[in-house]
Amino acid sequence: MKQLFYILMLMLPAALWAQEETVFSVYFEFDKFNMDSKQGDNLVAFVKAVDTTRIETIQIYGYCDDRGKDAYNYKLSNNRAGTIRDALMAKGVKSKIIITIEGKGRIMLDEDIDNKTEARSKNRRVDVVVNFKPVPPPKMDPGMYNAVKQDLIIGDRIYLENILFERGSSQLTGKSRLELEKVAKLLQKYRNLNFEIQGHICCTPTFQKEAIDKGTRKRELSANRAKTVYKFFLTKRIAPTRMTYKGYGNTKSLGKGSEYDRRVELVITKV
Repeated sequence: MKQLFYILMLMLPAALWAQEETVFSVYFEFDKFNMDSKQGDNLVAFVKAVDTTRIETIQIYGYCDDRGKDAYNYKLSNNRAGTIRDALMAKGVKSKIIITIEGKGRIMLDEDIDNKTEARSKNRRVDVVVNFKPVPPPKMDPGMYNAVKQDLIIGDRIYLENILFERGSSQLTGKSRLELEKVAKLLQKYRNLNFEIQGHICCTPTFQKEAIDKGTRKRELSANRAKTVYKFFLTKRIAPTRMTYKGYGNTKSLGKGSEYDRRVELVITKV
């Protein structure tokens, strides 16, 4: 099968500001862990393209498709990860920043996948996760704010820049809960504001507008993140009549880089 590759941009929250993460995926033939010359060239191009001055860590994860026994697939996925590690080090990447080299074994097929052959080809891969130093939050566009305030109008958007989620998760982190406590107090103060809680993600393939929530194993991640914030506000006695929630998947990019697209926003619907 023809070797494929693509680069996905994700966001991995790790500090007060968003931290950028780039994932480079190398795809393998069935039951193989060696790279051909084309894959090697693509890997070299990736290494040259990244801003090495901003790299903090690199993580390497190997995967297999859903066929075969678990023990064999774990070994094969580890071998694939090792192949990529060796190739990166041969291109000058220092071993001390490669903090994870792990074979994850097989990836089970999603229930909603129509083309199983294509899905399996994409599951036979290694993900090279490059974590960069945090960057400042984006400059707010007109009608977009980073805090709830009194003089908002219908259509204004509140970008909750410190509401953080683990990758693939809809569960709030401890820092996120502290931030939502502050937001809830302001919403209690400005009781005239009604709003929609919007969940967003980044970096899924174009044919998949929504991502899988690893907690439910269903393709509903952005919706579940919005619902999580909604339920949190309910516990803080924000009236349910003031708010709705909806997941928008990857359909509403900010256009400022993928590190800002994995987010939750409040959009004012009534004042």
